[in-house]
Amino acid sequence: MTVFAPGSAEYRQLFGVSYRLLGSTHDAEDAVQEGLARWQELTADQQAEIREPVAWLTTVVSRISLDVLGSARARHENYTGIWLPEPVLGSAGVADPLHSNRFTDPEDAVTLDESVSLALLVAMEQLTPGERVSLILHDVFGLPFAEIAEIVGRSPAACRQLASTARSHVRAGRRFEVPGPDRDRVVQAFAAACLGGDIRALVAVLDPDVVSRADGGEHVNAAKRTLTGADPVARYLLGLVSKYGADGTASIELVNGRTGIVLRTAGQVTGVLDLGVVDGRVAEIALVVNPEKLA
Repeated sequence: MTVFAPGSAEYRQLFGVSYRLLGSTHDAEDAVQEGLARWQELTADQQAEIREPVAWLTTVVSRISLDVLGSARARHENYTGIWLPEPVLGSAGVADPLHSNRFTDPEDAVTLDESVSLALLVAMEQLTPGERVSLILHDVFGLPFAEIAEIVGRSPAACRQLASTARSHVRAGRRFEVPGPDRDRVVQAFAAACLGGDIRALVAVLDPDVVSRADGGEHVNAAKRTLTGADPVARYLLGLVSKYGADGTASIELVNGRTGIVLRTAGQVTGVLDLGVVDGRVAEIALVVNPEKLA
């Protein structure tokens, strides 16, 4: 009997699918667990008839996630302040898909690296559930539209159009640099300016039209609206850093599989920043300080 243990490549693939669709680690874990429960409900003979268990489970978990998307959107609309996805520290759940038959897509296709950035997950909140599922399953996980059609309940041609519409929507915004040395240098310069309290250095590393969003939920006082512009964003960030005091630390770590900044107080994670970098400057900031999302 096939076992999909937490931490295995197969389990990470299932989590990665659901997380990209839902933007919530908790909801993604629940979807994966429900999918695995359905697998265990099959008899040994039924399991043996399934030639690709991971593909079967990917379909099941995708359907479960699609069912959750509608209620999740309602929760996000009634959220206190700005809703941001739950960050994933380290590379867990964002590894390369296991599908070997990845399709070659146009250059504007959503890539693996982009698909877990908090900024893109926020942008995908504006998509319909069908658009989001079609985009992620095709562009990132390489599923053919014939299989996606069975999940979404539309024709393959309709799913192709859904993915195209979704791709155009997310491409309407700025395209962020993928992980690499150039991006890492910008993140390091951003962190140094924040920790050093150097507003000039911080403004210099920020795009003039930088956008900053903060999610404190009901428990932490954070900006309730989106901030724009290098100077106001810099002043807000430096004010935030000053609140951490002697017990606060900041370190550059993997956030959703790429370099980000993790804030800790007395050893506990109290904040996570994911940065969108464009042309060597920070163009978008996602700051999660809601303790319910940092467990």
